Amino acid sequence: MSSAASSSPPQSLNHDDIRSIIIGLMLAILLGALDQTIISVALPKMAADLDGISLLAWVVSGYLIAMAVATPIYGKLGDLYGRRIVLSSAIVLFLVASVACALAPTMPVLVGARILQGLGGGGLISVAQATIADVVSPRDRGRYQAYISGAFAVASVSGPVLGGVLTTYLSWRWVFWINLPIGLVALLISRRALAKLHVPHVKRAVDYLGAGLLTAGLSAMLLAITRTGQGTPWFDNINTWLIVITLVSLSAFVWHARRTAEPIIPLGLFRIRTVTISCLILFIAFVQLVALTVLVPLELQMLTSVGADGAALRLIPLSLSVPLGALIGGRLMTRWGTFKHIQLTGALMAPVATFLLALSSPSSTFFTALCLTFIGLGIGLQLPTSTVAIQNAVPFRHVGVATGVSAFCRSLGAAMGIALLMAFLLGWLRAGANAFGDKLNGADIINSLITHAGADNSNIDSTGLLQIAEQSFQNVYMLAAAIALLSIVLTLLLKNESLSEKVPESAQKA
Repeated sequence: MSSAASSSPPQSLNHDDIRSIIIGLMLAILLGALDQTIISVALPKMAADLDGISLLAWVVSGYLIAMAVATPIYGKLGDLYGRRIVLSSAIVLFLVASVACALAPTMPVLVGARILQGLGGGGLISVAQATIADVVSPRDRGRYQAYISGAFAVASVSGPVLGGVLTTYLSWRWVFWINLPIGLVALLISRRALAKLHVPHVKRAVDYLGAGLLTAGLSAMLLAITRTGQGTPWFDNINTWLIVITLVSLSAFVWHARRTAEPIIPLGLFRIRTVTISCLILFIAFVQLVALTVLVPLELQMLTSVGADGAALRLIPLSLSVPLGALIGGRLMTRWGTFKHIQLTGALMAPVATFLLALSSPSSTFFTALCLTFIGLGIGLQLPTSTVAIQNAVPFRHVGVATGVSAFCRSLGAAMGIALLMAFLLGWLRAGANAFGDKLNGADIINSLITHAGADNSNIDSTGLLQIAEQSFQNVYMLAAAIALLSIVLTLLLKNESLSEKVPESAQKA
């Protein structure tokens, strides 16, 4: 329950202070963004080495579920106790979990360590974005989001290449060891930079029960989706129980959130039309982004001889164009003072480019790169515009938790997207093999094609595995394009609101 609490007087922040804060935040975001991109090309090798192709989606989904549930908690804690201590705690937890990932002896242990890493990672980006809202006006946030996009750009370009090189010439475990030096630098610099930030000293309860119910419901739902993709009937005994757990947990979460004073996700925020629509747009954007970040390297390593390092290079157009689109979107928001037309442009670009990607051959380097570039630009245009729209639509005292909710929707979209699309991919692979009279499941086909990549494919293609895989990836890209079409409808429902030029009180002189 909340209690009246005194607040420390806000300290004056000049231009140099704000610049130092932004640099500190960029390092924290670099750490979080790098881990999202560096792992993508290493996933097939991880799964093969640890004999866990069937758990491949959970290396990503486990991390993202934990991140999704943790982000509103970090937003709430940041509002209550200040961003500095919360961000530092998130970085420390992230680094400890990175060590556990690097030392994982089995696939289940790796998944568990990734879940712990997600609990830390949930604070890196969400707290950083909320801190920007603490110190600059909504209209100027577009400009500062452009600086943050620079950190994403560095991570997006270097991450896949670094991950591919480390996996090919050292070991996939180094994609986790590399977090340690970067994280320690980020911790030291961000703590120093955020020392002047306002600390509320508000003592209120954190909704751990709500977080637990949400975690149970989402985990059960994604596990049921994953098992179905691997060939399990929807309503076998285990899946039936998982569906029951999902319905009961999420219903209990909604009931609890309506009755508790400080819910982990304030459902009242979704009564604000701009918040609801923008959260859905972010959800769909991350369904596409994370799924393609995993699916494209997987396709290349299954159907071509490029290997992990080559797949990483092919992913650069997507990795670079997302932050570029965010940079353009942020600049245009600052210039125009509105966001709807920028969002609509991105919403139109992404599904068209994804549809064209479905029709392209993985061996067509130029056309694939062109499609990935336009997908990335389309998604990038939607990211800062949606985040700033949410922050602009809520009272300033709720900016932290609203930013946490938006980060939750991003992470939830990423977790559900990779689980759902991987499930469909595995299902289509299995169905294709069955049509040829082969009893291989989806995981067997992935393992077989990755193992023989670069060799004479005619030795393994007597059952048409390559043809099955090509058709399955085309289907899954078509599905991703269809999902992306929903963003167009949602964006058209948005009001074209103006962004406030008022600077938050915490950035003003006492």
